[in-house]
Parts: sequence; C-alpha cells; structure tokens
Amino acid sequence: MKARLVAVGDKAPGWVAEGFAEYQKRLSHWLPLELVEVAPGLRGKGRDAARAMADEGARVQAALPRNAWVVALDGRGKAWSSEQLAQRLEHWRQQGRDLAFLIGGPEGHAPEVLAAADETWSLGPLTLPHMLVRLVLAEQVYRAASLLANHPYHRA
Repeated sequence: MKARLVAVGDKAPGWVAEGFAEYQKRLSHWLPLELVEVAPGLRGKGRDAARAMADEGARVQAALPRNAWVVALDGRGKAWSSEQLAQRLEHWRQQGRDLAFLIGGPEGHAPEVLAAADETWSLGPLTLPHMLVRLVLAEQVYRAASLLANHPYHRA
C-alpha cells in the first residue's frame, strides 16, 4: 500500500518541507508517502472565492490515484486519537487499496471533493495553517504506522 497527500498550495516554508521530508523518509518502509501539490485558485479583489475553490477541487480530483481510499481533512470530520488512527490505518491496509489524504485551500474543500471522499478526518477544533497540517499529518501517520509495528516511537 502507498499513500499520496494531495495538498492545495505550494512553496511550503523550509521548516515545513524539512519536517515533512523527515517523516516521509521514516515512513518509507512502512507506508511510502508521496506529496502532490496542486495550485491554489486565484483569489483577491474582484475574484470569486467559490470559483477558486471549484478550480482547486478539480485539480485535487485530477491528482487522485486510481481506486484509492480517499480521506479528506476537514474540520467537520472525525477526530481520532493516535491509537484510533492506527486502527484506521490497519483497516485501510486490509482493504488492499492505496490511500489519498486531501488538504484543501483557504476555504476548505470544494463540495465535489468532500462528496467523493470515502471519509473525513479532523485534526481537532483548532484552526491550523494548511502548510502545518502537512507536517502534522505526516507525523501522525508515522506514529500510527509505528504503533502497528510495535516501534517505541509512540509512548503513551
């Protein structure tokens, strides 16, 4: 099984890119994680935010791996503990399908993206910068994989 993180936005700050790369490397033998960045929609004075979100949604859907189990990160999704995420990861592995995690733009996901997702995941009630969400997602997926492998990384 492989995983792809499809994220709206580019040009992550160096510390985010560095942290993400570290967890991506750690995950490589348990769950290879590929990052695919899609261009954000045009925003600003005189621009339609709904149109920007729809454009992003089309690019996100185009970047999805075929037949992948799609998990959209969304504040209205389910919040899981690290142990629950490990259980979800094991469930996803048993399905024999690749995974796709989705991070939307400033207004979130286009309705079509949420409708196409198999499930939604919330990192909790806090509002986080979307670039930071990449790093948190990579760390939490690594933690879940390490729990399944009985690796000592997670100490609760």
